[in-house]
Amino acid sequence: MQTPDGTGAAAAPLLPRVVRQRLHDTVVDHLRNFIVEGVLPPGMKLNERELCETLGISRTPLREALKVLAAEGLIEISPNRGASVSRMSEAEAWEAFELMSGLEAFAGELACERITPPELAEIKALHYAMLACRAQNDLPGYYARNQEIHDRIAGAARNQTLQQTYLTLNRRLKAMRFRSNHQTDKWDRAVHDHEEMIHALEARDGKRLAAILRQHLLEKRAALMQIHPDPIGGAPAMPNA
Repeated sequence: MQTPDGTGAAAAPLLPRVVRQRLHDTVVDHLRNFIVEGVLPPGMKLNERELCETLGISRTPLREALKVLAAEGLIEISPNRGASVSRMSEAEAWEAFELMSGLEAFAGELACERITPPELAEIKALHYAMLACRAQNDLPGYYARNQEIHDRIAGAARNQTLQQTYLTLNRRLKAMRFRSNHQTDKWDRAVHDHEEMIHALEARDGKRLAAILRQHLLEKRAALMQIHPDPIGGAPAMPNA
């Protein structure tokens, strides 16, 4: 870009792009949370006008956000029917939790070898914050910190391919993981599991942490199937396991 005297000018300010990106990320985060917490349940057809009014935005950022969520598998977009929240069959959910249990177990083993003291301290701080949310019956707050702990363990594994696979699959399971803690006894059991995870991390006991994480995920699956025999709707009969 040239000034009138022909000299070079500084690059144009990037503020508009930053603001736009921030809005985009905020809309994506809000919609993702609506899906996780069941505000937008599986199979629900999305009304763009109502969502725009709720979020205080125009249709352009909403549609951009819906495309992101569609790429994550949380939203289905049909040229003729518009957008709706994705539904996962019972068999798909069963297999997804099975795979996630293996991914988290492997991440736990690697994390015990590679986690740094500051990372461990941050996970412990999240754990105590999670316990405070449990004491206040704050399920959304509890879940956010709970999920951050799992994400931090996956990150501490120092394996980008593993972490990306974990993040991609976990986006589709977050809503079900959130709902699996609605019963008090299941919630308390999950808290106990997290205490055991912290002990295993502190001891750098990879085999123990892997076993805890695997069982933790499989118990969440069992809890979900018990509470919601058809967790995401439209499910075929469950195969024998």
